[in-house]
Amino acid sequence: MAQPRSQSDIRKTLKAKHMIGRDLKAYGLWIFMISGVINILALTGSVYMMQVYDRALTSGSIETLAFLSVLAIGLFFFHGAFDALRSKIMVRLGARMDRRLAPLTHKLAIEMPRYGFSTTEALERGRQVDTLRNFLASPAPAAMFDLPWMPIFLIFVFLLHPVLGSVALGGAVVLTLLTVIAELRSRNLAQAAQRSMIARNTAAESNARNADAMIAMGIVERAVGRFNRLNDDHLAIQARNSEILSTISAFSRVLRMILQSALLGLGAYFTIQGQLSAGAIIAVSVASARALAPIDQVIGNWRGIAGARHAYVQLRDTLSALGEEEKQLMDFPRATDNVTIEGLTVASPATGRILLADVSLELKAGQALAIVGPSGGGKSTLLRALSGVWQPLRGNVRFDGVSLSQIAPHKRGDLIGYLPQEVSLFDGSILENINRFSEDRNTTAVYEAATTSGVHRMIVDMPDGYDTQVGSHGTALSAGQRQRIGLARALYGNPFVVILDEPNASLDAAGEKALNDTIKAIRDRNGIVIVVAHRPNVLTAVDMLAVVQNGKLVAFGTKEEVLGNNSGRVVPPTDLVGDVRAQAAVDLAKHKASKTGAVPA
Repeated sequence: MAQPRSQSDIRKTLKAKHMIGRDLKAYGLWIFMISGVINILALTGSVYMMQVYDRALTSGSIETLAFLSVLAIGLFFFHGAFDALRSKIMVRLGARMDRRLAPLTHKLAIEMPRYGFSTTEALERGRQVDTLRNFLASPAPAAMFDLPWMPIFLIFVFLLHPVLGSVALGGAVVLTLLTVIAELRSRNLAQAAQRSMIARNTAAESNARNADAMIAMGIVERAVGRFNRLNDDHLAIQARNSEILSTISAFSRVLRMILQSALLGLGAYFTIQGQLSAGAIIAVSVASARALAPIDQVIGNWRGIAGARHAYVQLRDTLSALGEEEKQLMDFPRATDNVTIEGLTVASPATGRILLADVSLELKAGQALAIVGPSGGGKSTLLRALSGVWQPLRGNVRFDGVSLSQIAPHKRGDLIGYLPQEVSLFDGSILENINRFSEDRNTTAVYEAATTSGVHRMIVDMPDGYDTQVGSHGTALSAGQRQRIGLARALYGNPFVVILDEPNASLDAAGEKALNDTIKAIRDRNGIVIVVAHRPNVLTAVDMLAVVQNGKLVAFGTKEEVLGNNSGRVVPPTDLVGDVRAQAAVDLAKHKASKTGAVPA
C-alpha cells in the first residue's frame, strides 16, 4: 500500500512501532522476573505440608505448627500480591498497546477499501487490536510466563526422590507433545475459520446495507439463506477446531490425574520402603501438580493463544506497511493555474482489470469540464484517480505541474473537494459534516460553503439548524438533502479543484439550479470544476466536454466543439450526447427569446 503520507505520519508510525517493541521487551522482562518470584513462592504449599507432617506432627509441638502456619500465610499473601501485580501489568500493557495501535489500524481500515478489500476485512484490523488486548488480560499469558519456571518444581521433586522426579518429567514431556499436536492440528483450521468469519460478516454487512431493496423485492429469505450457508461453513470449521482442542484438553486432564495418582502411589511405596517421609508424599503431589498446571492451562487456552498470535502477525505487518520509509514530501504552494492529466491508466484494485487507459487532458483555472458517456465506461474511475482515491498504474495527475503523488495527503483537502457518486455523510451534525470534523469551528467558512452550494436556507429551516444530527450514514436526511450537504462539504475551504460524480442524481429542479449556480460561482473565483453527469441540465454551466467510453477518452474540447464534432475526433453516438445537443438547442432558444422578449414554444 504505497500511499504517500506526510513525514509526520511516517514518524508517528515508526515511533509507535519502536515504542511497542520496547514496551514488549521491558514489560516482558518485568513479567518474567515477577513470574519467577511467583513460582518460587508457589513452593510454599509443598514445603509447608512436608514440614507439618515431618516436623510438627512428629514432635507434637504446637509452637512449631503455629510458626509454620504464620510463615506460610505470609508467603501466600506475598504470592497473591505478586500475582495481582503481574495481572495489573498485563492489563496496562494491553491498554498501552491499544492506545498506540488503534489509531494506526483505523487509518489503515479507512484506506483498505480503495485497494479492493471489503469493509469487513478493513475493520478486522481494528478487531485484532481488541483480540490482542483481551488476550493480555486473560490467564493465558500468565501460564505462558510460568512455563519457563516449571523446572523449579521438577527439581524440587527430584530432590525428594529421583524416580518421582523422572515420572514427573515424563508427564511434562507428554503434555508438551500434546501442546505441539494442538498447534499442528489447529493452525490451518484457525486460519480457515478466520477467512470463513470474514466471508460471513461481509455477507451480513451487504445485507444490512441493501435492506430496503431486499425488502421491496421480497428477497430477504434468499439473503438470509445465503448468510446461513456461509454461517454453517464457519460453524463447521469452528466445530472441527473446537473438537480437536477439546479432545487434546481432555486427554491432558486425564493424564494429569493419572500422573498425580501414580506419584502418590509411588510415594507411598517408597515411604513403606523407608526411602521417603509421609510429608514428602504430599509435597510431591502438590509440586508436581503445580509444575504441570501451566501446560494444561496453555492447552485449555490454545484457541485464544492462536488468535492472539494471528492478531500480532497481522498488526506487525500493518505497522511494517504503514511505516515504510518514503521520500520526503515538500509543502508546495497551493495550485492556482491548471490541472493536467498525462497518459493516465487505471486498474480495478479488486480485480486488476484495466478500467481506464491512456487518458490525457488539461484544464485551466476558471474552466468547468463535464465528463459524459455510457455507464461503466470509466467516468467514475477517472474521478477516483483525479482525487487520489485510486492510484494509477501509469501516468500522472499534476496540479500546476506538481504530481499528485508528491502532495502530502493532509494538504489535499485544501486542493481538492470531492463529491462521490454515493454520498454517505459522517455520523454527526450538519456543521461537522460540512467542516469535515475540523477542530476549528470556522462558521464563516461553513456558511460560505453552504451558501455557495445553495443549501443554507434548507439547513436553517430545520429545527436544530446546523446542529441537526444526520444519523448513521446520513439516514436522517433525504437523498437530495444528503447530496446537497455533501456538495457543501466538497466546497468547504474553497478548494482549487471541485470533483463531482453525478451531483444531480437525487436533485429536484431547484437543486439542479443551485448546482449550476455553484459551478458558475467556482468558475468565477478561478476554480476548476470536473463533473460527471447523466442528466444534461447541469451541462449548461460548463464550457468543456469530454466523452469517455470503454475506458478511453474518445472526445475532448470545448462544449461547442464536441457537440458540433468540430474537434476532428469521432464522437460515438451516445444518448447523453444527443440529450446535450437537444438541451443546447433549448438553451439557445431561451437566450434568443430573452433578447426579443418572446416566449419560446
